[in-house]
Amino acid sequence: MRVRGQLIRFALVGVVNTGSYYACYLVLLTWLPYVAAHVVAFVLSMIGSFFLNSYFTYRTRPTWRKFLLFPLTNAANFTITTCGVYLLVDVLEFSSTYAPLIAAAAAIPITFVVSRTIMLRPDEPDPPTPEPEPEPEAAPDGQRAGSGRDRAKFS
Repeated sequence: MRVRGQLIRFALVGVVNTGSYYACYLVLLTWLPYVAAHVVAFVLSMIGSFFLNSYFTYRTRPTWRKFLLFPLTNAANFTITTCGVYLLVDVLEFSSTYAPLIAAAAAIPITFVVSRTIMLRPDEPDPPTPEPEPEPEAAPDGQRAGSGRDRAKFS
């Protein structure tokens, strides 16, 4: 059930993320060429996606390490969507308004697998536990080890 729940939450985050991406894309499309609008909107939505996936999907603490690795989770997504937008608009002559939605749908399964791997990875391995110091051996006559002679050296 754990992976299934994560997949459902991932899909919900994906809907929110796609909506924010698409809104940014449409706004940027009024000033930028479609590829530039796509790249900028993608980066902005990826930052939001990191935090939503961290807190909501995988329920893990966001760290700088995960934040810096998170773009790797979207490398396949970015490649698929960017090539898909180009293919749909320039080759198949789809509208630049709807092409990103179609391309994004194709990238979802790959993004989930890679995202889950990165977000649930431990931040740092546990440091080795130091071995305890051996107990000093008892000196004869009930004295502590090193109590008599050693004390004279330092007084």
